[in-house]
Formats: sequence, structure tokens, C-alpha cells
Amino acid sequence: MSEIFDELLELTTESRNLRSMNIDRVSIEEILKIINEEDKLVPLAVEKEIPNIAKAVRFVIDSFKKNGRLIYVGTGTSGRLGVLDAAECPPTFGVSSDMVVGIIAGFPEALWKAVEGAEDSTEDGMRAMEKISVNERDTVVGISASGRTPFVIGALIKAKERGARTVGISTNKNPKIANYVEVMITPLVGPEVITGSTRMKSGTAQKLVLNMISTASMIGIGKVYQNLMIDLKPLNNKLIERAKRIIMELTGVNYEKASEIFLKSGMNVKISLVMALGNVEAEEAKKFLELSEGHVFKAVEISKTQKK
Repeated sequence: MSEIFDELLELTTESRNLRSMNIDRVSIEEILKIINEEDKLVPLAVEKEIPNIAKAVRFVIDSFKKNGRLIYVGTGTSGRLGVLDAAECPPTFGVSSDMVVGIIAGFPEALWKAVEGAEDSTEDGMRAMEKISVNERDTVVGISASGRTPFVIGALIKAKERGARTVGISTNKNPKIANYVEVMITPLVGPEVITGSTRMKSGTAQKLVLNMISTASMIGIGKVYQNLMIDLKPLNNKLIERAKRIIMELTGVNYEKASEIFLKSGMNVKISLVMALGNVEAEEAKKFLELSEGHVFKAVEISKTQKK
């Protein structure tokens, strides 16, 4: 037997799930109930990893403050989930498309269909990091359900060589990639409903973790006030009106006042909020936002302190 064969035998995600052994001979409703019951286990597994996820978030916030990047690396489902999370950050938080980057082995074809063998090269993973000039300001998150994917390991090795912070995500015990990262996130979701189909519970767990990392990191650099996205870019009339609505909702001013403040701010929602809530002019609002590292609530507190 080969080394890979032996390794697969040890993976929980490759084990048979005793609770779904008869899934091929029950009603459609029963199939869905079995899947749903297994899916309920995923958030509980993720919850146990919150301390490690928090460590990863601190790495990413530090990277963002240094003008570094959050870089996801994966293959297959794991890689697609990383690319998806990266693609959602610019429209959600108003950041540039190179601030959160998704790397998938076999790109671009691998985004929509399996590219056989793309995951098997450690050297390709290393080259992928060289291609994007990974550096000491970046945080690289390697995503691998099995925890042993050569492409991901190669990327993490190169990232570490270049001084980047490194994080691993796997849904198996004692993953190989743990040897190449500073923080390991391991939500143990158990065997899949369909043996080895890690797009299911493993994929769901990975998606939850990626949501937490990117969202908490964006909150950490001031992209959210209360629970609203406030760094949207007013690129069209719809977004301009949405920006005004946000200002009205968070400050209590009417439409005309919100429009006036928004125009004076240079059509910047964050500056507008500090102007209205702190009762200051645009230049002062900018200064207070710089002092608060982009956090609106802190900028408002500073503005009120300055007036005393």
C-alpha cells in the first residue's frame, strides 16, 4: 500500500458515517433530515475553535494596518471557498480587490471544474506565493479539509520563508499543515454524509470560519459602525442614496441634512458620520478618524473630548 493510501485511512473525513449508511434506501424527506442533522454539528465544531480563529483575526488586522494582505490558499472546494470569500470583500467592505486574495490550484479552470492533479505539487504552491510576491506584511491562510494537500503545504512553506504570518484550516485531527503554520484551526465535523465528500460538512465549516476571519478583521479596522457597512463606495445613484440612508439612520438627521453633510464630506460615509455625531467640520472629522485608526465610534469620542 502507498503512503497516501495509509494517510487517507487515518482521515475522519474519509471514514464512513454510521448515521447515513442507509441513505440510498430512504425517502427524499429522510435523506434531507439526515443531511440536516449532520449539518447541525458544524457550528458546534467551529465554536470550539473560536480561540484559534481569534488569533488568526489578530494576525489579519495587523497585516491590514501594515498595508498587507489576507491571502487564502486552497485546492478544490477549499480553494473555491477562499476565492469566494476574497471576491465578496470589495463590494461588502469597500476595500481594494488586492487586499483579500484567493489562490486556487489549477486557476482559472479549477473555479468551475475539477483539475486533476492540481493539488499534488508542493512546488506549484511555492511558485504561487512567489508570483504574488508574498511578504512579511501578509497573512496566509492555508485551507485543506484533509490537512495534507501538497499545494497548500508548499504555499505555507514559501509564505513562512518570506516572513508572512501563517494560519491553517483543516477538518481532520493532527493535520500535516499544522507543522507549517503559527495558528491551526481544526473544526472536527466528523465523517461526511457521503464518504469523502468534503464539499459538505467540511466545506460548510470552512465557509463559516472564513466568514468569521474576514468579517471580524474588517470590523477590526473600522469598516463597520454598530452593525452597518459604512465604507461603501458611492459609485452610482443607488449607492449614493444608500449612503444617505445610512447617515440618516445612524445620526437621526433628515434627508436634506444628510445630503448636505454627505456632499461636504466629499461623499464619504465615515467622515459624514463623524461630522454629524461629533458636530464637527469635514477636516476635523478626517483628523479624528486618523487618530482613531478609522473607527467611527472612537473618532466621535475623541471629538467630544476635544470640546471639553
